[in-house]
Amino acid sequence: MEPLTIKTPADVLSFIGHTLGFWPRESLVCITLADNHVGATLRVDLPKPGTEIGYARMVANYLAHDAKAASVLFAVYTSETRRGETRPHDSTIAALTGALAERGMYIRDGLLVGDLTVSAYDGDPKASTRLPLSATQSSQINAEFVYRGSSIEPTNRITLPPSLKDSQTVDAVEKRLAAIHGLSNWDAMKQARALWTEMLEAKTYPDDEQTIGLIANLQFPAIRDQLMADIPGIDEPMDRVLMAQTDSKPQWSRVEWAEQLLVHAYTHSATMHSAPTLTAIAFINWWEGRGSKAHQFLQLALEADPNYHLARLSDQMIGAGMVAGWSMDCGTAYRDRGLSTS
Repeated sequence: MEPLTIKTPADVLSFIGHTLGFWPRESLVCITLADNHVGATLRVDLPKPGTEIGYARMVANYLAHDAKAASVLFAVYTSETRRGETRPHDSTIAALTGALAERGMYIRDGLLVGDLTVSAYDGDPKASTRLPLSATQSSQINAEFVYRGSSIEPTNRITLPPSLKDSQTVDAVEKRLAAIHGLSNWDAMKQARALWTEMLEAKTYPDDEQTIGLIANLQFPAIRDQLMADIPGIDEPMDRVLMAQTDSKPQWSRVEWAEQLLVHAYTHSATMHSAPTLTAIAFINWWEGRGSKAHQFLQLALEADPNYHLARLSDQMIGAGMVAGWSMDCGTAYRDRGLSTS
């Protein structure tokens, strides 16, 4: 894939939108830079008043995981308007500047993105040029991403196809659960992994029997964890895979297909069996750097089963601001676009 070049603010916003997959709202987006090459991209909600210093340290800690990064490009997305010389969230950017300096990094440039326009964050409010956000639609970067099949959603709200909220699959899943209970732990794990591997290596969606088998296997915590760890195709300890702390890069095309398979399983799941599937989908989104979407999937899992332990613990982890290790390294992050700045 040929590298692309960022030249204009519209290019920057197009890159952010396509990298995240949605248009941010009330957000701070930071992109690490090293030798004019893009590194990690981080989006976080804007902070509440009075929390700017702790917030800035948290953001700087995330960005510092990119060991090659020397500088940062940021964009503040907000509906707040500029008041004279006062810029929206200027205390946040001031705190971030100091926190980055403590880690040997500096802010290279910044953008202020409103509801209709984008301008330089530090520009003179009377003299600075404001570009309409519609300019992103005609940017070279946007055109190239669209050509490659990428799109930008208006928000990051998840949409799922409807699942079976009645008992169409309950009896079949319960029957399979009883059969699995009759196996030794070793045989149950072996059969579950064999089925999952067959599904991951296939190029078509599974039949109903295979889908029922996957739904049933995910009901067992030990099997569920192993099947999730099998998704990225990395031969490293399970805990390192699940927490995205491996030395190897995930096979992202395999991860994408796994998510499609799990969504397919969700559509065949009654509510009482859907929490494990939704939790596995949440982990995939977290691995891909989509923490807010992961949170939404975990909330759906907890709606299906308020006592589902892994969903609750994972939601607490994401709520505390933990970012997947793969996302903080441009060599392992999802959708390494190979862009450079100019």
